Amino acid sequence: MMTFIARMKIKPGREEEFVALARRLTAAVHANEPDTLRYEFFKLRDEPLGYAVLEQFTDEAAEEAHRDTPHFHEIAPDLIECLDGGYEREFLDSLD
Repeated sequence: MMTFIARMKIKPGREEEFVALARRLTAAVHANEPDTLRYEFFKLRDEPLGYAVLEQFTDEAAEEAHRDTPHFHEIAPDLIECLDGGYEREFLDSLD
């Protein structure tokens, strides 16, 4: 299994656009990617313009397949354009 959280900041004035794109991408992932076990965006409570996405895949191949889907290629560039800088991934390992 592969799990990570990616943290990011959004450019001022782009929050509505970012949230709409994040919701579109999330819906497409849930509808089309059975090997994506969790895919959910969050607003960071104590960080202005801060967001995160929690992603969990059955394995690394599923994460690669996610990044190669038509819906990812359609939505992700616009979503990334809303970011103020890049994003930082933190990988999470199971206790088992």
